[in-house]
Amino acid sequence: MNTEEPSKNSRRARTYAVALAAGALALAGCSSGGGGSNPKDSNEPKMESQDITLGTAADSTGPAKDLPGAKKGGTVTVLQRDAFEHLDPGQIYVSDELIMQTLYNRTLTNYQFDDKTGKAKLVGDLATDTGKSSDGGRTWTYTLKDGLKFEDGSPITSKDVRQAVERLYAPYQTNGPTYLQQWLSGEGQKYRKALPDGPYKGKHLPKSVLDTPDDKTVVFHFDQPRAEVPFAVAMPNIGAVPPAKDTKEKYDKAPLASGPYKIQNFKPGKGIQFVKNDKWDPKTDPIRHQYVEKFDVSFGHQWVDSTRRLQANKGADRNGMTWTNAVDPSQISTVLKDKEAMSRSLTETQPYVDVVSINTDRVKDKKVREAIAWAFPSGQYLQQFGGPKAGEIGGGLVGPTLKGYDPKFDPFQKKKYPGGNAKKARELLKEAGKENYELVYAYGNGDTHQDASVVVEQALERAGFKVQKKEIDQSTYYTQIGKVKNKFDLYRSSWGADWPSASTVVPPVYGGENVYDDSANYSHLNVPSVNDEIGRVTKVSDLSRATSEWIKLSEKILTDEVPAVPTFYNRLFTLWGSGLGGVKFNSVYGAVDPTAVFIK
Repeated sequence: MNTEEPSKNSRRARTYAVALAAGALALAGCSSGGGGSNPKDSNEPKMESQDITLGTAADSTGPAKDLPGAKKGGTVTVLQRDAFEHLDPGQIYVSDELIMQTLYNRTLTNYQFDDKTGKAKLVGDLATDTGKSSDGGRTWTYTLKDGLKFEDGSPITSKDVRQAVERLYAPYQTNGPTYLQQWLSGEGQKYRKALPDGPYKGKHLPKSVLDTPDDKTVVFHFDQPRAEVPFAVAMPNIGAVPPAKDTKEKYDKAPLASGPYKIQNFKPGKGIQFVKNDKWDPKTDPIRHQYVEKFDVSFGHQWVDSTRRLQANKGADRNGMTWTNAVDPSQISTVLKDKEAMSRSLTETQPYVDVVSINTDRVKDKKVREAIAWAFPSGQYLQQFGGPKAGEIGGGLVGPTLKGYDPKFDPFQKKKYPGGNAKKARELLKEAGKENYELVYAYGNGDTHQDASVVVEQALERAGFKVQKKEIDQSTYYTQIGKVKNKFDLYRSSWGADWPSASTVVPPVYGGENVYDDSANYSHLNVPSVNDEIGRVTKVSDLSRATSEWIKLSEKILTDEVPAVPTFYNRLFTLWGSGLGGVKFNSVYGAVDPTAVFIK
């Protein structure tokens, strides 16, 4: 998942941590700052572990438990910095869009968050449970619930789920996650060959791969055991799309709702409204509520603006919130001193790890990459984004939300040298015979990133590099750095696990099969030994052991190949208006969850 911060918390910036143990995934979540945080307290959130368990069929039955004091009605205003580019669940893979789609899009499984503890449980959403496996984990069967309908009143059937899956093979589907497609039909982009036109010319995947024997049953067949299928089918693209209403590219502007809200008045670049979907049946939904009459989302609110308005808490902003905007770094100290504002705030560790990717196609010498890693000023860089309230200096490629994460792993001593170790970097450049090596550093054109670019430039120059800065428009940032043939050497990216497993970090970000345009492998790493090891660990069926193996591999990749420089593990510090209740944190998407919000 990217967080796409230069433009949005983008592609779900992901890095998320997880601990998988016999049916449960232990996830470290951060909590502090919410409720009645004392502004004199340390800025460091308190780390607490929580479990993501696999729920039962009973857990998957609606309606969701009512919140004490919850009322119906009213409009919630939502202040967002970045415009939503995609509404089609098949194309959604960035954090603000991921949290947005929870209002109108339902998937086979999904995450249920306890309103008091914040603990997560995976339950059946469209499906009656989290799936039944057979054939040693190679076959997974899902049964759809009774009473499921789209916003037009038509029933949701297995054929709609099949359509949702098969359309992901079509050439225009380029932005969403690819786990299920690859598991069914081949790694990298090979899966597209199985259904080159998607389902649009009347062809379908063979029943030996995807079967819908009746209107209520969906069966997935894999060529090897796949223990993580229940989590893969919780991704936004594994839902339901009616074939007769599938308008291909045009679906991106007007998808059909299956959740408690439907889309109204989408104005690209300006805003969007979500209003009640009267065809949604709460008895089928154990996750979402429908308290609010309307969510009125407007775009273009820089963090300075949303922070000022939500702290002031006046007029319509009393019923206001943001899903992904953080407190602006320049206003953190002021907010921390405001006890009333802090009583309606949260500070949570997100599943994302920020790194500066090194384009290994251009920076081929490992010693030069090591010099970059030693020189990079991770601590000073983090300060530009808000310091401890924005994140924690990172030593590795996976963060503290993942069980098995080693806080002592810091091969380039980022915590000891927050401004970088220029001396060590100069020595490495001299050994490589590459003194005065020129680097093209690309960054988004937002104020924070411009300020950070100055810090980066100065640190790299102290280490003996020549730096050419290249500013990129925030709205196209990930498109530009996502090109394999880009002309940049260094660029910030952020990634978090798609579900609680490092299997959704290491292969997509560092696997050689994933070197193609718009892939998350921004460093273009394609090393046979790494690829072989990814293949080996993928076949480890014991999830707890696999978690440990993935972490070891991530550490080996960083020290042996240096494809990126870890900078920081993300945190979200944010505010909402005093008129709102039911505000909680979605630890999977690293954003504020709107599905239980109500106006007091």
